[in-house]
Amino acid sequence: MGRVGELARLTDALARPPAVLLVEGEAGSGKSRLVAEAVRALDERSGNGTTGNGTTSQDGTPTPTPPGGTAPRRPVLLGRCHPLREPEPFGPVVDALRDAAALLPPPAELPPSTGALRLVLPDLAAQLPAAPPDGGTLLSARRLLAQGVRALLAALDAPVLVVEDLQWADDATLDLLVRLARDLPPRLALVVTYRPEDLPPGAPAPGAAFRPAPARTGGHGAGAGHGAVGAPVRLERLEPLDEREVAVLARSVLGPAATPELARVLYERSQGLPLAVEEDLRTLAERPPAARTPAGRTGGSSTSGASSTAGGRTATGDLAAVLAAAEVPRGLRDAVTERLARLGGDGAAVVAAAAVLGVPADEALLTAVAGLDAEAGADGLTEALHAAVLRETAPDRYAFRSPSARQVAQGQVAGPRRRVLHQRAVAALGTREPRPLARIAEHTLAMGDRPAWQDLAQAAADQAAALGDPGGARRMLRGLLDEPDLDPRRRGRAALALARLAADDVDPAASVQVLSGMVADSRLPVADRGEIRLALGFLMAVHSGNRAGFDRIRESLEELEERPVRAARAMVAIAMDERDGAGRRSGEWLARAENLLAANPDEDVSAAVRATTLTFQARSADPAVWDRLDELPRDSERPEVMRQTTRALYNTGEIAIELGYDRRSANLLEESRRLARLTGIPYLECYSRLALIRLDMLAGRWDLVEPRFARLGAEFDDLAMAGAERSLLFGRLAAGRGRLALAREEFEIAARFGQRESQVTVALRAAAGLGGLQLLEGDTAGAAGTVGPALATARQADAWARTAELLPVAVEALLATGGRAEAGEVTEEATESLTDRGAPAVTASLHLSRGLLLDADGDPEAAEAFTRARDHWQDIGRPYEAARADERIAAALAARDRVRAAERMAAAERVYLELGATTDTARCRKLRRDLDLGGIGSPGRRGYGKRLSPRERQVAELLAQGTGNQDIAQALFLSPRTVEHHVANVLAKLGTGRAGTAQALALADAEDAAGEAGEGGG
Repeated sequence: MGRVGELARLTDALARPPAVLLVEGEAGSGKSRLVAEAVRALDERSGNGTTGNGTTSQDGTPTPTPPGGTAPRRPVLLGRCHPLREPEPFGPVVDALRDAAALLPPPAELPPSTGALRLVLPDLAAQLPAAPPDGGTLLSARRLLAQGVRALLAALDAPVLVVEDLQWADDATLDLLVRLARDLPPRLALVVTYRPEDLPPGAPAPGAAFRPAPARTGGHGAGAGHGAVGAPVRLERLEPLDEREVAVLARSVLGPAATPELARVLYERSQGLPLAVEEDLRTLAERPPAARTPAGRTGGSSTSGASSTAGGRTATGDLAAVLAAAEVPRGLRDAVTERLARLGGDGAAVVAAAAVLGVPADEALLTAVAGLDAEAGADGLTEALHAAVLRETAPDRYAFRSPSARQVAQGQVAGPRRRVLHQRAVAALGTREPRPLARIAEHTLAMGDRPAWQDLAQAAADQAAALGDPGGARRMLRGLLDEPDLDPRRRGRAALALARLAADDVDPAASVQVLSGMVADSRLPVADRGEIRLALGFLMAVHSGNRAGFDRIRESLEELEERPVRAARAMVAIAMDERDGAGRRSGEWLARAENLLAANPDEDVSAAVRATTLTFQARSADPAVWDRLDELPRDSERPEVMRQTTRALYNTGEIAIELGYDRRSANLLEESRRLARLTGIPYLECYSRLALIRLDMLAGRWDLVEPRFARLGAEFDDLAMAGAERSLLFGRLAAGRGRLALAREEFEIAARFGQRESQVTVALRAAAGLGGLQLLEGDTAGAAGTVGPALATARQADAWARTAELLPVAVEALLATGGRAEAGEVTEEATESLTDRGAPAVTASLHLSRGLLLDADGDPEAAEAFTRARDHWQDIGRPYEAARADERIAAALAARDRVRAAERMAAAERVYLELGATTDTARCRKLRRDLDLGGIGSPGRRGYGKRLSPRERQVAELLAQGTGNQDIAQALFLSPRTVEHHVANVLAKLGTGRAGTAQALALADAEDAAGEAGEGGG
C-alpha cells in the first residue's frame, strides 16, 4: 500500500542487472517488505510463481534460497548489519554468502580468487579453490576478499544480494560493498537498505559512496545514474503513507468499519508509518466482527438552523476508543526507544522538555525547560532533529513526529523529573506576553497544585473568551466544574459562564453532562439556575436534536421571571419546535417574546426574533422572505446580532433547498459559511457546508460528496451534527449504486434521528428514502407503511412545502397498494396548501405525482405531466430527478410514440451512467429491453483482460459489502444465473473468495490508482 510505484521501479531494475538499488526510509517504513515484494514480483515476471521458491519468508522479508532446495531463477542472498559495539568485519556479506552452498558450481569452475573466502566461509571451504597468497598486509587481504566476493557472485546465476540496515555497517563491510558496487558483476543486483536518521553524525548518505562520477551517458529510468562500469544506481526514498493510503489500507483489513473518521485516528497515531498502522489494524481486526460494523450512527443536519445531530456513541467511536486505550504499537515504541537510547545528555534533555510541553515549542522555550544554556540547547535540539525524534513543524517550532512518539518519550521521564520540568515550563511561560494562561494552568495541574490550578483555570477561561476562543473557554470551565471540592461561589460563576458560552458549542455532549448536574444544585441563585437550564435546553434541542430539550427551556421560564430578556430568548427558542402540534403555537410564542422586549429592549434577542420570523416565512414558502433577507445587518459590532444574521442566512438557505431554489440556496449558504467563519461560529459554518454538500449531490456532483464529508469531518472532528445528513445522502448514493443493504441501514439511521428531532424535515426525507428503497425491492406494503406516518407528520406541521422528495414516493406506494383515492387526496391537499406560495421543487413533484395518477388510470396525458416535471427539475438544476422523469416519459409513450420514447429513455440512461447510478442504469436498461426501445449508441465492446468490467465492478462492490447473489440480482435487475456467472469471474480476477472481496477490491483500486498516477507522471 502506497508503494506501487516504488515496487514497479525496483522490480524493473532487478530484472535488468547489473544494478545497485538503495532503499532509504525510517524504521518501520517498509523497506524490507518492499524488497521482498520486488523479489516476489520478479519471480512472477519470470513465470516461477510466488510459493515454494524460497525467496521470501512468511512475514514478507527476503530469505535466502535454502540449501538443497529448488533454486528460484534469481537466487536471493541476504545479510543484515547489526548495531554491535564491535561488529564482525564483513559480517553481513559473509552471512549472505553462507547460504550460497546449493548454488555454487564445482570448485574447478570457480575463479581462483574465490579461494580467498575460505577463511571467512569455513563451511564452504570444500567447495572453494585453494586460497591465494594474501600479500601479508591487511590492505591486501581486504582487496583479495573483495575480489573473491565479486568473483563468487559473478559465478552464480544472476543473484540478488540484499544487505539490510547499512547504517550499522562497519568500515570494512562498507568498503567491501562500495568496491563491489563500483565493479558490479554483469548479472548481479545489489540491494542496500538503510535508515538515514541512524547514520553516524556528519556521515553522508550512502548514495554518495555508491554513485561514482559517471564515465558515460545512458540511463535506466528516472533517478538513475551510471557508474564507471555502467551499473545503474537507483535511490528510493520511502515516505510515510498519507491519510488516503492509510484509509485504503484500513478498508482492506476492516471493510466497512474503516470509516474516514477511524482512518484519521489511525493516521494521527502513526503519522503514516506503515508498521504502526499495521499493528493498530491488527489490534482492531482481533475484535469481534460485530464490534467492527458501523451501526447505530445517529445524528444529522439541522432544519431551519434549529437543530443538529444527536450525538451518540458510534461503532467508529468505539474503535477509536479501543485505539486510544491501546498501547503505542510495539514496532513504533521500539523504534522510538531505540532512537532515544542513542541521544546524548543534551539531546535527551531537550526531548524530555518537548515531551512535557506536549505542543510545538520554539528553541528558547525548549532550552529553558531543559535547563540548558543557549549553546547546549542548540546542540541538543540539533541532535534530536538528526535522530528524527523531533521535527520542525514550522519555522522555530519543534515537536515529536507523532503523538505516539511523544507518549513513548514521556513515559521515559521519571515522575520527580517531570515535576521539575513542569515547574520550569510554568516559569518560562510566565515571562511571555500575553501570558498563555491555559498552558500555564495545564502544567500547574500536572504538578499537583490544584488550588493554584483552579485560580488559573478561571483566569484562562476569561482570557480565552476575551480573545474570541469560546471553545477553549468551555474546555477550561468544564474542567473546573469537574473539581469535587470547588468553592460553591466559584462553581456558580463557572457554571453561568459555561451556560452563556454554550450557544456555539461544537461538542455539546460534554457541556450537557456538566450543566445537567448544575441545574440540580439548589445552592445556585434561582435566576442563574434558570439561565443554566435554558443553555442546557439549547444544547439538547438545538445541537443534539433532542426534543426533550424544549421541556428544559419551558421549565426555565419560571426561573427567569426576574430576567425578562433571557425569558424572551427562551420563548424564541420554544417557537422553533414544530412537532406534535407545537408548531401551531409558534406565532404565539414569538408574540410573547416581542411583548417582553417592548418593555425590556434588547438588540441581541430582537435579532433572534427577526431570524426566527424569517425562518418561519421560508418554511411556509412565503415569496416575500427573499427580499427581507437583504435587510439583515451584515456589519454589526455585536457578536450575537451577527450570529443571528448568520443563522437566518443558513436557515433560509437550507430551506431553499427543500423548496427548489438551488441557486439562491447556494448563494445564501456561501454567505452564511463565510460569516460563520469570520465571526467564529463553527457549528453554523459546519451546517452551511453540510447543506452545500447536499447541493453538490442534487446538482449531479456525486463524486464530491464522500471526499467533502471526509474533509469536513477532519476540520470539525468533535461535531456530531453530520450524522443524519450523512446518512440521508450516503443512503441515496448507496441506493443509486446498488448497495441496497447499506442504503437501508443509512435511511433507518436517519429515520431514528427524525423521530427525536424537533423539526420534521429529516423525518420526511428519511421516509422518502426508505420508502423508495422498499418500492425498488418490491415491498409495496412496507413502502406504504413507511410513507403513511410521514404524510401525517407533514399534514400536522403544515410542511407540504418540504415534501418534494416524499410526495412521488408516497403516491407510487399508495397506488401500488390499491390506495388510488388516498393518493389523489394527498396530491390535491399538497396542491391546495401551496396556493400563492413559491416552491418549485414541490411543484415538480406534484407534476410527477399527477403523472403517476394519470398513468395508473391509463390516461395518455400522463406523459405531458411527466414532461412538465422533467422541465421543472431541469430548470432547478437536478439532473437525477430530471432523468427519473425522462424514464417515466419513455414508459408512458412507448405504446404510441416509440421514437420519442426511445429518445427519452436514452437521455435518462446517459445521465445515470454519468452519475454512476448503478441501480438506475440497470433498471433503465431492463425497461428499455422490456419495451423493445432499442439500445443507446456504444463504441463497441472492449476487452478487460484481468481487470474488472463495469458490470463485474458493480458485482464486486456489492460482494464487498456482504450482499448475497439474490440481492445482487435484485439490485442490478439480473437473473440469479447471470449473477452467479459474474460472481465467479469477479472472484477469479481478484484471486479471492467472497470473504476477501473487500480487501482484494481495495488493493486492486490502490494499484489502479498508482498505475494511473505513474502514467500521468511519465
